[in-house]
Amino acid sequence: MIEEAGRLESFLPISYRTAKEEEYVRFLWEAFNDNCASGKYQFAFLAYHMLTMCFVYFNIWQIKLIKPDNFATALIGFGKELEKELLEATSPFTFSVVNESSVMRFLKLIQCDNAKIGAYTKLVKDRNETAHSNGNIFYSSEDELAAKVRDILRLVSEIQGHSEGIIVEGYKRFLLESADPEEREHIEVHDQVREVLIHETYMSLIDLSFCANCEINEFADHQHLAEIEALHAEVRAWVESEEV
Repeated sequence: MIEEAGRLESFLPISYRTAKEEEYVRFLWEAFNDNCASGKYQFAFLAYHMLTMCFVYFNIWQIKLIKPDNFATALIGFGKELEKELLEATSPFTFSVVNESSVMRFLKLIQCDNAKIGAYTKLVKDRNETAHSNGNIFYSSEDELAAKVRDILRLVSEIQGHSEGIIVEGYKRFLLESADPEEREHIEVHDQVREVLIHETYMSLIDLSFCANCEINEFADHQHLAEIEALHAEVRAWVESEEV
């Protein structure tokens, strides 16, 4: 069961912008594994839920980076102070200040409809029931937790699928902005992909797979086509190495 639950790792960033962020995610994985090992499946679920919310925050952060105008429009209805905090946020974890059920509504920006948003918010309700001192043990066996993990992974996969379009859009923008080695942040192709594409935008392995599989024929007449092809080849090589 723990091995199946580990599939969530592919949806989480390959690289984090700060050591503190990476430490936090590793802590949640340790909490999940330790509670599974000791049979405390209810607490394992809480840790897994928190990891899932991290995935949601990183997903919304990418929307903020790639579609800033759409993101700003989605803030209509939030209080002025909260709106300002979210617009000026420097970390995906800033979204934790928003009610978890409400934060799911940002996923409408990647064409998740109300029915799907309702399914995602049910996950939050399940967490709330589990976290309260109500005298109930909702996950008393590994099988019960495994069933919930499968449900969560199905929802995560669905959300990830909706994000493909925006990830590819951001990737093509990256290729254009990185095409000229004299103008981009790093001269070496490997460094540019690692630091600017993967590190700065919290790319997951599945995000990167979307990029690797997209067509770049539209750049056929670009004056720096060779560099664009080299960047694209580096992304493909990175995906292949991570999948080993």
